[in-house]
Amino acid sequence: MNYKALLSTIAAATALGLASQPATAIEEGDLLLRFGLANVSPNDSSDPSASLSLPADAVGVEDDTQPFINVTWMFTDNLGLDILGATPFTHDITLNGTKAGETKHLPPTVGVQYHFTPKSDVRPYVGAGINYTTFFSEETTGALAGTTLSLDDSWGLAAQVGVDVDINEDWFFNADLRYMNIETTATIVGSGSVDVEINPWVIGLGVGTTF
Repeated sequence: MNYKALLSTIAAATALGLASQPATAIEEGDLLLRFGLANVSPNDSSDPSASLSLPADAVGVEDDTQPFINVTWMFTDNLGLDILGATPFTHDITLNGTKAGETKHLPPTVGVQYHFTPKSDVRPYVGAGINYTTFFSEETTGALAGTTLSLDDSWGLAAQVGVDVDINEDWFFNADLRYMNIETTATIVGSGSVDVEINPWVIGLGVGTTF
């Protein structure tokens, strides 16, 4: 999934929404439920590590796509409390471009959204909040085979832009782009550690409904 494809999808959905009749306009007290697929695409880098004899940017993290679920409670017509969850993402970890391990992670995120046009068929929004990422089920292979890998959990800021576009009176299309600050220390037990910045873009496409 790439940004040009995302923008094209948003443009097409927006045109469809503009051609439709008023449907799921939102207001204070509404609960928005969204679900679909999210792609986590790391904007990765790593510090040099003397203990592991690694130069800068030797460690890489590959992307993954998983189902997501997102709930937003509107506490005013324009402002909503947003919670994002997903099934565990699995990422290959590379060392100098070659797979050396993998990990699973969960990135629950809580924030506040501002909806610019809550009474419209096309409802763009922005948001900001806090992300907590927990890593688990680390495995090693290749150059790291036989070693034990541990990744520290991460707290960081998150920002988002998105749009909801009405499909009919019950459902709307959702496109969402988030940036998450995720940093971890990767430790090869008994050998050394390296600081890794993952900082992914998270692209979500799905549908939603309002309660």
